[in-house]
Amino acid sequence: MARLLAAGRVVVLSGAGLSTASGIPDYRDHEGRWKRKQPVDHREFLGSAAVRRRYWARSFLGWPVIGQAQPGSGHRALAEMEARGRIALTVTQNVDGLHQKAGSRAVLELHGAIADVVCMDCGGGHARAAVQEWMRAANPGFADVMAVAAPDGDADAAEGFDEGFTAPDCPACGGMLKPDVVFFGDNVPKARVGAVSTAIDAAAGLLVVGSSLMVYSGYRFAEYAHRQGKPVMAINLGKTRADPLLTAKVEQDCGEFLASLGRDG
Repeated sequence: MARLLAAGRVVVLSGAGLSTASGIPDYRDHEGRWKRKQPVDHREFLGSAAVRRRYWARSFLGWPVIGQAQPGSGHRALAEMEARGRIALTVTQNVDGLHQKAGSRAVLELHGAIADVVCMDCGGGHARAAVQEWMRAANPGFADVMAVAAPDGDADAAEGFDEGFTAPDCPACGGMLKPDVVFFGDNVPKARVGAVSTAIDAAAGLLVVGSSLMVYSGYRFAEYAHRQGKPVMAINLGKTRADPLLTAKVEQDCGEFLASLGRDG
């Protein structure tokens, strides 16, 4: 794999397995199966005040884990590889912003950024950290609810824990606030898909890092690179949906392996 990576600049596609070392849980086990129930559905969030209240209550409890997370060795190794001209673009399925914190500059956030919140009515943008303070003020004592951290700034708590929770509204227009991310069941914007495909066209190959690719939004790029005759490589503990397409695969912790590549030059 090191020889393939040295052949030219690659596009990196990263997933949740890269951020587990930073304390952020992932969704799937080594067989690609869900570890927990699926994340909030886009249509249900838009259509149900109860679903929005439950989402924001869980997010209030889970945000500190993702908001305070720091890059792991894998994030730092990828930033160093970019600085050495090995990486043309890092496409991340993660919403945690850790690639940028590690120093990567050419980053495309396929599913958006959890640190940003958008009003679905007026289009105004807000920092997620500010929304956290609004919810803290509106829900005194709620921070003491017992919860377990879940992926993407979510949290798991007892049934009915969100009763009485006041979800945030847009301070400008009173409209519906939503994290500026692609929820389950929604579509990745076409412009992002096109930008990734263009980057793969110009790259030496595709490197998948810490992703099972079970969701089509990421798998499509492994499929696309394979159709273009580009090598597709993966560093992932466990199976990926793209295993039959892979030129090379390393079944190791992706952070540790990437760090070892950096030490080897």
